[in-house]
Parts: sequence; C-alpha cells; structure tokens
Amino acid sequence: MIRTLGLALAGSALVAPAPAADMRALDLSQFCPFFMEDFRNFRIASHSLEQADWIAHTPWNGDFGDASFSDPGPDGPFSVDKGVLHITARKGKDGRWRSGLIAAADAQGRGHGVRFGYFEARMQLPPGPGTWPAFWLQTLHKVDDGTPSVEVDAIEYYGHNPKAFQTGRLVWYGHKAVGGNKSIPVPDGALVQGFHTYGISILPEGITYYLDRRAVWQQPLPPELTRPMFPLVNLALGSGYPIDHTPDPSVLKVSYVHVYAWRKDGACQQERKD
Repeated sequence: MIRTLGLALAGSALVAPAPAADMRALDLSQFCPFFMEDFRNFRIASHSLEQADWIAHTPWNGDFGDASFSDPGPDGPFSVDKGVLHITARKGKDGRWRSGLIAAADAQGRGHGVRFGYFEARMQLPPGPGTWPAFWLQTLHKVDDGTPSVEVDAIEYYGHNPKAFQTGRLVWYGHKAVGGNKSIPVPDGALVQGFHTYGISILPEGITYYLDRRAVWQQPLPPELTRPMFPLVNLALGSGYPIDHTPDPSVLKVSYVHVYAWRKDGACQQERKD
C-alpha cells in the first residue's frame, strides 16, 4: 500500500496523466475470463490456498493500518449476503479494531494471476474518517525468493477525503519501495453512495487505471513486472489518519473480483498457479 506506515518510500516518480484523447479505451474483447469471483461459493482460508481461493492475510503475513486483519470464522470480518461480500471493521470489547483482507495468493506462490490482463472489482466503499479500503495487485511468487515485487493500486481511499481516491504503482525492494501515485477527483461522497467498478489493465504498452470502465490515468510498465499479478481487497483503518471518529462498524461491500487474461494472438494465457 502506498502509505503503509513503517515502510520506507525510497523515491517518487510521478507520471503526468496522458491527455484524455490518448487514454487507452477498455476493450474487453482483448481479454478472456480467467478468475471470476462472484462470491456465490466464497472459499477463504487463513494462510493456505490448498483448499481455498483466498487467504485472509497478505502472503508475506504483513498487517498494516490500525485494525488487525482477522481469520475467517463465525465472528470474523467476512460475510456474504445475496452474492455480495461484506468486509466489516469493528471495535471489540477490548477496544481493539479488527477488520479483513482477502488475497488470491499464498506464501508458497499458489494463486490466481496473470502477467498481462484486466483486473476489476465492483465495490461500495464505507463512509467516515479513518476508513482505508483498497483494491490492489501484487506479484505472484514465493515470498522468500528475495526478488523485487510490484504493487499496482486500482484504488486506495481515505475516508476523511470523500472527493478523491488514489491510484499508482510501487516496486518493492525488501522493505523499501520506489514509485508514485495520483489522486483522482470524484464528486463529493460519490464512492460511498453506491457501487462502482475499479479496474487496471496491464498490457505490454503500459498500465491503465479505470473508474467505471473509463480510463483515468496511465503509467509505463516497470521493468520488474515480469510475472503474474494477483488481486487483493481489504478494509484497513488509519494510515496515519485518526480513527477516533470512524463509524463502528464500517463495512466494505464487494460484489465481484474479476481477472481477465490478455488474449494474445487469439489465445488466453494459462498462468494460474495451484
């Protein structure tokens, strides 16, 4: 995450947005379905994908923000209502906040990802200061292989500022990151009043960010992006902002997470790792 506390941002190289006429229009005929999560059969485990599609922690087991990410279970942060996943942040009797994250990969490099493709989530964000929901991508690999990993953020949203969200990419070298982000303006409160889609296309020509399938920014591919990318969704809190007025509970609603593979030369990639 771009503003994760305790991790050093080694550099910043913001890319100026392309003129609207040059933005890559989304053409889904370039892609074919690869991993289509509609939460009708939601399978999540704590740390391993051996019998699940998601885990409830980052593969590197690194929580962030001011609410700990909890395991699935009867009292956990995950519930599904009519095909919509609810990720709930709430304060316990001990005064500590707990919330949830889903990641489509585990520490062993098992997961659902493609190098080139289109990634999209449809979500309704929670209102209120201190909320920090996100839909983002990370490199699919064994976490102990020691090589740089790439992060691409379709959306990071800070609840104290309902007039914008953040997009961007980082390259992680251990605990240091190099990259940049961009603030995307939206009508005041629009993202908490209903569902919207947040998308990322990754193609050899570059990375394009979408809101409701309309391009909002482009960046070049970093040379380190050589392997499949997998999706994560979370409801974190804080990121340096106060949470004393955060609504309790706060709920992130997710109606789907879809991964499409790039239809190169008329055929789809086969990069799923099980």
